[in-house]
Amino acid sequence: MSDNNKTMKIHTTNYYNTFILIADDCKADVGIVPPLNADKQSIANIQFDIIINNPYTYTSDDVLFIVLTRKLDLIEDDYEDARRRFFSKGQACLRSSPLTKRYGWGIHCNEFGKVSIFGVETDKYQELLNDSTVTKIKALRSSR
Repeated sequence: MSDNNKTMKIHTTNYYNTFILIADDCKADVGIVPPLNADKQSIANIQFDIIINNPYTYTSDDVLFIVLTRKLDLIEDDYEDARRRFFSKGQACLRSSPLTKRYGWGIHCNEFGKVSIFGVETDKYQELLNDSTVTKIKALRSSR
């Protein structure tokens, strides 16, 4: 490892005990499975697949990095260095996820930073929305 890598600042996108609400301009009134593209999976497809199949397993940082590894077809031997380089710059957090902006999914980050998703129509979404012990933040709007 070079001296440069030892001093590289590492950024994070993780939230703790936080619920990311759907964006104000999200048109979905239920959680929608992102449609599959015939050519390749979109970021929304990959994020959805990771989180829905592994609730409270991965942090936001983990999800974003897994998306990167799939989009770039990285091999596992390159993960450590790639992750360090990826998070050496600030990254957009899950507030900018198409799941929260377009497809009607709220993202809950538990006390360990692990994430799960809940459709806006679900009882769990409403429960988290009304839970005074959970910090609420809105997803970023698609339009200004």
